[in-house]
Order: sequence, then C-alpha cells, then structure tokens
Amino acid sequence: MTRGTQGSQGSQGSQGSQGSPGSPTTQGPHRALIAGLATAIGSLPHTDAGAAAAFALRATPELAAAPQLPTRSALEGMLAQWLRGLPEVSVAPDGTFSVTSAIDVDAPVDTTFDPIAHGGLLTFVDVATAQPRVPQRIKAQLTGPLTLGVALERAGVPNEIAFGRATALARAWARAIERLVRERLPETELVLFFDEPALVLWNDDVPPIDHEHAGDLLSGAFAAVDCATGVHVCGNGDARLALAAGPDVLGIDVSPRWLADAAGLARFLDAGGFVAWGAVPTDRPVGESAAPLWRSLVELWCELTRRGCDGVLLRSRAMVTPSCGMAAHGVSQAEHSLALARDLAGRVFDQAAATKLTVGA
Repeated sequence: MTRGTQGSQGSQGSQGSQGSPGSPTTQGPHRALIAGLATAIGSLPHTDAGAAAAFALRATPELAAAPQLPTRSALEGMLAQWLRGLPEVSVAPDGTFSVTSAIDVDAPVDTTFDPIAHGGLLTFVDVATAQPRVPQRIKAQLTGPLTLGVALERAGVPNEIAFGRATALARAWARAIERLVRERLPETELVLFFDEPALVLWNDDVPPIDHEHAGDLLSGAFAAVDCATGVHVCGNGDARLALAAGPDVLGIDVSPRWLADAAGLARFLDAGGFVAWGAVPTDRPVGESAAPLWRSLVELWCELTRRGCDGVLLRSRAMVTPSCGMAAHGVSQAEHSLALARDLAGRVFDQAAATKLTVGA
C-alpha cells in the first residue's frame, strides 16, 4: 500500500519556503515527497566523486540524487556495487562477477560500504554534510531484488535460491543506506529508489518468476526501510507489477504506452502515490528548450485524465527526472538534461499549486 507524504516547496526560483499557502503537498508520514521536485535517476558521467557530488547538489537542490559513477570505477556498476555483499559472489575489478562458493541461504549479507564501489554515495554524503545548510531531502538508489535475482540466476544460481538471496541482499543494502543517511544527515529526508531494469522480462509469456511472487519480493524490499521508497521502471518494464508492490513513487518515462495502465495509475494516485515522470529523454538529443518536453507531458496527462485519472492528482503528485541514468553522456549533456528537468519541475509545481487553489485546496 502506498504511503502519503507531507511537506512543501517554494517555487523553483525560491526554494526553501515551508508550508506556504497553496503549496501542493500531500499529508502523511513522509515530508520528502512534494509536487514539482526534480531529481536524477542516479548514474552520472563524472570521474571525480567530489565534482559529481557538488554537481548533484547544485543541479537539483530540492532532491539531489547521490550519484553512481560507473565511469569512475566499474565497481560502481549497478550489479557489481551490490552483489559484492554476498559471500558467495566474487566481483572482479572490471565489474564482472561470478559465484565462487557454495551458497548458504542463511549467510549474512556484508553491507560494508567500500570507498571505491560506493565512492559516489559516500562522497555525496560527505559533501552534503559540509553544506552551510544541509539538504532538506535527498535521493539514493540501489538495484532492486528482481534485477539482482535475474543476474544471479544467469550466473548459475538456481531460480528459487537466486531470488531469495537477491531479496535478502536488496533489503540489507536498503537498510544500510537508510542508516548511513540517518547517522550522517539526521535532519534530511531520504527517498530511496530501487532500480528494476529487469521488469521488462515480466512482459514475457514465461517470466523469471510469477508476477505475484515478484510483486511480493519487491514489496518486501520497500518494507525493509522507513523512508519513502520508489521504483524506477526502465523503458517498457512491467509497471503494473511495480504498482502492485506498493512504492511511494513510480518512476516511468513519458510515453503513450502507459495509457493502457491508466486505471492502475488512477488507483495509485488516489492512494497517495507519486509519479516521477522521465520527461527528459536520454536516448536521443534534446533541444535547448523545455517547451516541447512540457507539451508531451501535458498531452499525456490530458489523455490519462480522459481515461479516468484525476487531473489534479496527476499534477500535485508529479516529479520530473531524465528518463534514465546519464553515465554514457558527457558532463555538459548531463548538466543540460538536469536543467531541463528542473525547468519542467518548476512548471509542474506552478500548475499543481494553481490547480489546488482553483478547487479550493
């Protein structure tokens, strides 16, 4: 079940206002989620962790994302970074991994943060802690249990064991990230995303595991932490499965394919969920102006409204991101993409506030 949130944000040009009249917020246990936040999916092209942290905090200060830096080190790849926690897995310096010992399904996960494999996250926390004013909220991310399970199965681990170990791994790392942020940034709210590119496999006639079991495993990962949680559905991934797992935030790109899931999105929004719209494409060049991207997002909202979604909720529970990570981009391209995302987020915030005022909120 999704959990409601509370909080407020000033306009993109004047961040930091608290509880301003007409702020498009949702009440509930998490202050982290408000309308009109811009953030990154996670990976950046930087090779210097300090520069990446400073860039993340500057580019999307309302919800800066702790960067993952696979260009800096292959050990920060989305599989290598987390599979290293399993005692039966060996990760090579080039990021490849193998199962090197018999699997004890009860063996504990080692969630020791490594200065190389987790350099982006650790440096980000250091830099955020040193700010004159610590961030009100930040985003971090890790690979989800379904994607980790698929990786382990492909490495030769039997299916049932692979997904069980993957879920234990994702839950353990999620708790470790939450604990790190709580200890180092006790006044900062955390939004923790699980990246699930493997969700595309659940569109197949024979998925790796059945949909109900997959949803239970993903839901169990969300339940491991107290902070707000999200799931990033890459490309044509199975958003219905992600919704059934009950995240606080669903990350999807701006695409007409989600019209078929309008009823599920409507229920998700009604229950307090937020959608992080991947409105800035990362698979093709984007222009200098945010206007065409804004038009695409609004057109999708209008069609979703015609299919049963609440138009007010589409705006008041919307965030903006690039459509995917930006490790393969140049630094200037990443800067431009996040500038566009923040421009769009400002428009979302303004529309959300205006819409709520119009209906008397």
